[in-house]
Amino acid sequence: MIHASRRLDRLPPYAVAELAVIRQRLLARGVDVIDVSAGDADMPPPPPAVDAISEAVRDPAMSRYAYQVGLREFRESAARYMERRFAARFDPETEVLPLIGSKEGLAHLALAFVNPGDGCVLPDPGYPAYLGGAVVADAEIIRVPLRPENGFLLELDHLTPAQLASARLVYLNYPNNPTAAVAPRDYLERTVETCRRHGILLAYDNPYCEVTFDGYRAPSIFEIDGARECAIEFHSVSKSFSMTGWRLAWAVGNARLIGPLRKLKSWVDTGVFLAVQKAGAAVLDRAESLIAPLVTELAVRRVATAEALGALGLSVERPKATMYLWVRLPQGVEATGFAKHVLEHQGVVTMPGTAFGEGGEGFFRIALTVPSDRLRQAVERIGAVLERQG
Repeated sequence: MIHASRRLDRLPPYAVAELAVIRQRLLARGVDVIDVSAGDADMPPPPPAVDAISEAVRDPAMSRYAYQVGLREFRESAARYMERRFAARFDPETEVLPLIGSKEGLAHLALAFVNPGDGCVLPDPGYPAYLGGAVVADAEIIRVPLRPENGFLLELDHLTPAQLASARLVYLNYPNNPTAAVAPRDYLERTVETCRRHGILLAYDNPYCEVTFDGYRAPSIFEIDGARECAIEFHSVSKSFSMTGWRLAWAVGNARLIGPLRKLKSWVDTGVFLAVQKAGAAVLDRAESLIAPLVTELAVRRVATAEALGALGLSVERPKATMYLWVRLPQGVEATGFAKHVLEHQGVVTMPGTAFGEGGEGFFRIALTVPSDRLRQAVERIGAVLERQG
């Protein structure tokens, strides 16, 4: 008998798999399904990206292996973006690493730095790739609940001395998915200091830094003194430029920390399609102007959805960042069962909080990835289910 590895036994079923099956069944029956589950915006990618890739695919050189060095033009544009946006300078040769989407880089990071039995600190709820990487690396999982009363912040100083001593890697994500929380500067300062003091690698997942509202400006971890000694930051073109399927991102940090991730990736992939990197360079050099229309539309959707939820008695703060609303369910309503019921009976695909870990129980997430009128319809349908359950 052939069996899967014990590592896979440590991974729970991917929480949205059953919902995806139900969604496909409903669509086949002709049901009007509103999908507000995945953070996959419906806006088209920017014309400069389309133009750049259209030209690049006609160049035979773009179809060769990229390897980890990738396209110099992309690495240089990413370095320019980091300096222009965060006043953080990085060598495009040794300190910028192209990724096949940030998800794979985040997951592979644990394999590059964590030995079996080392502690890996995960936010709960948190992006599932963090757990995937930690489990495959045979890490000891240290889950830290994110609580609304603490601003959904992962406080390393709340760990036990034994946990801090064992920890080798911590994943942080602000602006946060799924809670949409943002991190104050003093929090980032004390977190960096704790990581430096205990020799913990800080993986700062920052794909929503441009999706901000009401004048809020999301920082880079490298705006914090000492972060270069202990942090790698992950960025992506997916959310800011509606290019989720293009699978292009980058990691940035000092060469000593980027090096192990580059070495690991050289054994498991041969880089991002060069034509995609060409498109990435085209958008990063014009990031500010290209992002503005997306953020303006998401801001309108955010207000419309928050108002519709408020009319149901579901209080939700208008987030300062991300494309999500993190909504508390009424007392006693279980997250996964609720999401399944809303889908089966109302044709609305939401993301149960438990898709991000046990700490998400009692919440569900709405992604602002359909127009405002469809978001209002989705909320009305959700309200019909809650009315019957109440």
